[in-house]
Amino acid sequence: MTSNTLPSRSIRTYRGVAAVALAATTALLAGCSSSSNDSKSDPLSDSKASGDTVVVGANNFAESNLLADIYGEALKAKGVKVTYKPNIGSRETTYGLLKNGSISVLPEYNGALLAYLDPKAAPKTVEETTSAIEAKLDSKLTLLNPAAAQDKDTVTLNAATAAKYNLTEKSSIADLKSIAKDLVIGASPEFQTRQQGLVGLKSVYGLEFKSFKALDAGGALTQAALKKNAVQAGDIFSTDPTITKEKFVVLQDPKNLFGFENVQPLVYKSALNQTATDALNAVSAKLDTATLLDLDTQVQSGSKDPLDVAQAWLKKVGLSS
Repeated sequence: MTSNTLPSRSIRTYRGVAAVALAATTALLAGCSSSSNDSKSDPLSDSKASGDTVVVGANNFAESNLLADIYGEALKAKGVKVTYKPNIGSRETTYGLLKNGSISVLPEYNGALLAYLDPKAAPKTVEETTSAIEAKLDSKLTLLNPAAAQDKDTVTLNAATAAKYNLTEKSSIADLKSIAKDLVIGASPEFQTRQQGLVGLKSVYGLEFKSFKALDAGGALTQAALKKNAVQAGDIFSTDPTITKEKFVVLQDPKNLFGFENVQPLVYKSALNQTATDALNAVSAKLDTATLLDLDTQVQSGSKDPLDVAQAWLKKVGLSS
């Protein structure tokens, strides 16, 4: 495996598992959003949209539903008729619904989608990732432009450790080379033996940590251990609201050890006209990781209605009136 190999564990798989633990919160958020108000149909039904209606789907985790609201409201702002199928489930389900036209648009993550379509692919750029996906996609589907926003694995430090070693959000994983021997890193048990884990951190960045603590995949155990300084570094997903709340510092990954996980619309070709395509590409052009982290934080930590968050952001960036 190279340093650019796509995740062997899709972060989207983890999010689906996490959704079980966050079921009450997710259900509440979905209940407040446009996703549930505009469509009363079963999200797993295979009924196609009528006429010029665009059906925006979402997987069963909070960020996917927020992105679906952003896509849907951006389309509505251009006069496109929209209905929603929120909280559908795993990629195995949503991909099938896209192929048969039951869903018109789905917020996807390019690296995870490619790992699903071609686990052996190892692209070195976002463009190569898109091309590799297009080569494997069902002929009725296509990708629109990727956003700069990514939701991916990271090496994240707690605030005290970052301050101690004068590291900031602009610092690199490589900056840990001389100090890793003094740090305990925490993550899922699998992180210890994976290329996109301790193996890659050693082979790609030359890091050897003081020790490894088996916790969870970017979840509550890792977050708590970082907060309490039981570990000084951990694998936290890049749009996790805990980063903002606890002032954690995410280190840059210039060698792309953790691959690419750009947010990218996956669409059923015949369901979108040029107006709809342009509207979604305009969203991608405005959406970066810092923005997505802020929007996720407003919804998941601030308990704001995702529809309100989506509408406010679109208005702020000039994509709705």
